[in-house]
Amino acid sequence: MAYEYKESRGSLFKVEEKTHPEGPDYTGKINVGNTIFDLAGWKTTAKSGKTYLSVKISPEYDKQNAKKSNNNEVDLPF
Repeated sequence: MAYEYKESRGSLFKVEEKTHPEGPDYTGKINVGNTIFDLAGWKTTAKSGKTYLSVKISPEYDKQNAKKSNNNEVDLPF
């Protein structure tokens, strides 16, 4: 059973092994309006020298539907 996030709550976890240098330093999920979204966070330094976390929220990625959409390709005879 998957973890159930309470309304207006989420979590970010440190990425232990980044696969891409520009990838997020933190990833997680958040529940907004009873819809789950993916979170990504990058540790960033402002011009003033202060460190902050820049975040991005996006629709939850569904691995099962992504695999199905890749299998829908049509074989063309050319």
